[in-house]
Amino acid sequence: MVSVKLALIGGVLLLVGAAAMAFGILPPADALTIGERVWPILLFVVAITIVAELAAAAGVFDLAGALLARLARGRTVVLWMLVVALGVIATAFLSLDTTAVLLTPVVIAVARANKLPPMVFAFTTVWLANTASLLLPVSNLTNLLAMHRLDLSPGGFLALLGPSAVIAIAVTVLLLWISHRRDLRGRYVPVPIPRAADAPLLVATAVIVVGMLPFLVSGLEPWMPAVVAAVMLLLLFAWRHPRALGLRLVPWSVLVFAVGLFLAVGALEATGALDAVSALVGDGPAGLWQAAGLGLVGSNAINNLPAYLALEPSASSPALLGALLIGVNAGPVIAPWGSLATLLWHERLRAAGVDVSWRRFVLWGLLLGPLSVALSVLPLLWRL
Repeated sequence: MVSVKLALIGGVLLLVGAAAMAFGILPPADALTIGERVWPILLFVVAITIVAELAAAAGVFDLAGALLARLARGRTVVLWMLVVALGVIATAFLSLDTTAVLLTPVVIAVARANKLPPMVFAFTTVWLANTASLLLPVSNLTNLLAMHRLDLSPGGFLALLGPSAVIAIAVTVLLLWISHRRDLRGRYVPVPIPRAADAPLLVATAVIVVGMLPFLVSGLEPWMPAVVAAVMLLLLFAWRHPRALGLRLVPWSVLVFAVGLFLAVGALEATGALDAVSALVGDGPAGLWQAAGLGLVGSNAINNLPAYLALEPSASSPALLGALLIGVNAGPVIAPWGSLATLLWHERLRAAGVDVSWRRFVLWGLLLGPLSVALSVLPLLWRL
């Protein structure tokens, strides 16, 4: 199971970080600095995960999927385009993990209910979970880490990477259509929208989630509206559906992995082991593609989060940091372990009985990753 393996890796990294502190490699002051940087990010991750999980438990995503199927009026390609839009919105505001983990089983269920091939919808969620995560600071953990250095408002972040995100999404949609165009032809007979088990709970949850979204891009620290929404939903569910509550709502494995990774990378940085990485990124236009390319290669070699942390010191300007984000966000679509979202996506597909060919995933990823990353760097040339 992915979460168990992730927790084990995080535990090992925690031990490495603790050993580095015990032997004086990572000074306590540096460890405290790391903690001050990451606690708001981890708090946001916990809060937004609780919000997304409870929204799924209330049936918000199920209702959205069923409404899209009715709205498409039996046209498969229109349904797919609506799923694309939903995937982009979910990724942008609720993070890529929400799209991979919670939206994937919904669109698979919608496809099966309407007797459509599920694979195009499965690839749509996992590809967009990565490439659409360039849009907003809250879309990806790497973006939140970068905001610490960029010192930008959400609007400033969107101005920096919004055009690149549009290109990455456009390339994704184009390749999805090319690779699944036969499955997108034809029509289907929409099934009736299922009745909600608890309509008041569903409506109240949807209002809270939708009401949270604008505050995530209002300039407030993202954890603030996420925590408020999470608390409101916890109180609502304690009243209407207490059995849905529990410690399982907290993403413990992700927290352990992230904390351990931050400490381990901090220890490496303290030893100077990462200094040589900075020399790999030059200045000017070539430096942008070098940063993005290193992000892509590093993400697929190890994982996008450690790749970002290792390469972050090499990004000496907003444009270079933006290029690095393009590489580590849109790039990890080749290796199954490139991003945590991909691993979680595959786990959800197996639970739903959908068999994915990793060979097909890798081959199409070898086209999508380099193409989307290379083209998405272009708007950053005007930032030099």
